[in-house]
Amino acid sequence: MRWKCQGLRWSEGVPALGWRRDEGGARRESVLGYGRDLGFRVVGARMCAGARGNVCPLGALIAGRGTGGQCAECARLDRAHSVAADTIADDPRTYRVYLAWFGPGMVKVGITAEERGPARLLEQGAVAFSWLGRGPLMAARRTEELLRRALGVPDRIPYARKRAVRAGLPVLAERVAEIERLYVRAVALEGWPQSLERMEFEAVDHAGAFGLDGLAPATGVVVELVDGGRVAGRLVAAAGPDLHLATADGGMIVLDTRLMSGWELTSAASDGGGVGAGGGAGLVTVPVRDVHSGGVQDGLF
Repeated sequence: MRWKCQGLRWSEGVPALGWRRDEGGARRESVLGYGRDLGFRVVGARMCAGARGNVCPLGALIAGRGTGGQCAECARLDRAHSVAADTIADDPRTYRVYLAWFGPGMVKVGITAEERGPARLLEQGAVAFSWLGRGPLMAARRTEELLRRALGVPDRIPYARKRAVRAGLPVLAERVAEIERLYVRAVALEGWPQSLERMEFEAVDHAGAFGLDGLAPATGVVVELVDGGRVAGRLVAAAGPDLHLATADGGMIVLDTRLMSGWELTSAASDGGGVGAGGGAGLVTVPVRDVHSGGVQDGLF
């Protein structure tokens, strides 16, 4: 009875790994806790994670380095029903427009379904954010484009840039002040759709939820998982899809959990499936890119 990893989820503001069983499609989650040892061994080949909650009909194998976790066909199916890809125009739900802060000078504008609350911001690794407005999907989309152009902010920021600044963030007051300055400019702009309601400024900070206080700079980033490879360390922080793991040699590696989707992972401490505590005492034997040299090595020890 094999369980395949489905990547990191944020449930009620807490990080958890999702799992799906090959036989029957049963699902479960493993809640992660900061300060705890985490370890696993990679088994077999990486399989496509499927689309829209369904198993990949092709049973496709996918490359270890991709963060999408899907074959081309399943990725196409997901994009055909994606608000982010602009392929849905008649979604009746209420949407919210937000400003998200990831580091000094790194602010983006985006939209999310109101019913999801701050989940989208947690998934992106937004250290702080504020809502701007709420209304129908197309009004929210037009406002997003208006603000992006008028404020000179992007609609996405690469994860490599986000990771590079997490260990040296300014204090809370400075984070809030940067968002508030852009908020004031945003709500003063003309051209907002009449159907989009402006919302009052209220900064929400995720540094505590992510465990970023006192975070040490990353020394390496996992490039891919491979059959038989092991990852183990002490979980000190999680932001967006990233886990920050302290290794036995004093290093700090970042594991993008999108690389975990589609793999069968066995606890490093036992023969059972999943991710467990201990087992390896910080041993990492998968390819890791050294943050300082830019080179790739087979593992950190």
